[in-house]
Amino acid sequence: MTRYEIDSTPRIAPATELDPEVEAAITVVMRGNPPLVLFTTLARDKRLFGKFFAGGLLDRGHLSLRQREVVIARTTALNHAEYEWGVHVATYGGAADLTRDQIVSLTTGGPDDPCWTEAEATLIRLADALHHEATVDELLWSTLREHHSEEAVLELLLLAGFYRTTSYLVNALSLPLEPGAARFADYAG
Repeated sequence: MTRYEIDSTPRIAPATELDPEVEAAITVVMRGNPPLVLFTTLARDKRLFGKFFAGGLLDRGHLSLRQREVVIARTTALNHAEYEWGVHVATYGGAADLTRDQIVSLTTGGPDDPCWTEAEATLIRLADALHHEATVDELLWSTLREHHSEEAVLELLLLAGFYRTTSYLVNALSLPLEPGAARFADYAG
């Protein structure tokens, strides 16, 4: 097994019983679907679960669904977080109008691939810069500001950071991939 392969046994077992408030929060997010293993694992501790859910940025904010999902898919792919990447590609990829070529690009390509607009390539450059340098240089900052308000840039920074943290969680916990989620192998160029 390589460094990033997922064992089918998580390192910390999901909660077997859920606090009623936690269960209600999961039910709202899952809209009638079974809860994700990530959620039930965090539900072992109501406080930690609450902190994680409070940090989520899947509501309507300063970004479009497509912008949000470009950053999430790129960030989770860079972090080899197939669990989270696969959930987002399967759940939001279609609604975000991401094509197969774009998902391949987000996973193994780059911002200069011909499938991106200038604004979308800037989002990919942002995710790459934050992943590799943990900062944004002046040229990239200036380009971001051409396309986004200050509040949207703040949201982009928080989004990339939140999904890096989520990547840490799903990778370190060795969470089994969710049924129906996308797989890296399905988008390997």
